[in-house]
Amino acid sequence: MDLATEWKPGAALGGAESAGAGSGEMDFPLFVATRSASLFRGALVLTGNREAAEDLVQETLERVCRKWRTVAAKDAPDAYVRRIMVNLANDRWRRFRRLVPLVPSGAHQDTGDRAALGDEYGRVDSRDQLVRALQSLPMRMRTVVVLRYFHDLSDAEIAADLRISPSTVRSQLARGIDKLRSQFSALSGPSPSPPSPTASPQQPGPTGPTGPKEGRTR
Repeated sequence: MDLATEWKPGAALGGAESAGAGSGEMDFPLFVATRSASLFRGALVLTGNREAAEDLVQETLERVCRKWRTVAAKDAPDAYVRRIMVNLANDRWRRFRRLVPLVPSGAHQDTGDRAALGDEYGRVDSRDQLVRALQSLPMRMRTVVVLRYFHDLSDAEIAADLRISPSTVRSQLARGIDKLRSQFSALSGPSPSPPSPTASPQQPGPTGPTGPKEGRTR
């Protein structure tokens, strides 16, 4: 489903998407058209399932649409919308964990209609393996990893989104990547935490999906 073209909130929500039109704020249909793909990529990793990801984005956009005038007037509407989606995903995950055990790491699912998570993940089986590995992380740790590597947020932005300290973000990110490396062989290289000033030069090595971002200075 293409959320940017299929979304029709007016019929269900009484035209709330038009709130803010003419006031200089981005209108709701434009927000959906420009942000839904990014939201879907994050939702896919948070849920591990294309259909569940579409449902999560749809529910998120429905909530946003109902109070679009308030959302559009915020200094960081994108962060507000991401927070709604993350909270909804965590609520669903809590319910899911009470009912269904984690999919075993060796289990295989139908991957024919998996959405691409990025050009760096060239093979569907690798994407599925990464998604399964992400599902094994605690909720907050998984969310931190998703916001960093799938939404390209800084430590400070993640901290603001999740209302935690930047040091907690760095700790959760480092622990999350270490856990992922133990399950997903395509991930390699140094910890995402910045090196100390006295650290010895890093030896070159293979890089995975996280490689280009790990060396960034935050």
